[in-house]
Amino acid sequence: MTEQAKYSDLLIVDGALSLDVGAQPNLTDTRKSIAQDVKHMLMESGLVTKLLAQRSATLRADVYTEMELLIETDNRLVPGTIELDVRSPKVIAITATTYEFGDLAAEVNYDTPTS
Repeated sequence: MTEQAKYSDLLIVDGALSLDVGAQPNLTDTRKSIAQDVKHMLMESGLVTKLLAQRSATLRADVYTEMELLIETDNRLVPGTIELDVRSPKVIAITATTYEFGDLAAEVNYDTPTS
């Protein structure tokens, strides 16, 4: 296993397994794999669901803080580098720095639960 393939995962696109032309699963690795893991961590934590019905700006800010703290538990990320950017009422962009692969970016679209 090379250093570049240290983190590898099946590629999920729009909530579904991504397949190649031969109907075999596509793989993702390094930063993209970590970004996908972060996105799925948030979706599975229930924090994204909390935002769907939350109208209070103060309580939404509390959920964003909870998200940042949860993301910081990933030991592949440098603590203190996680930033959430609320791009719209349904999209959160996440940036962070990994120890081994530099900066990463992920986007959580919670318009639909499976995105």
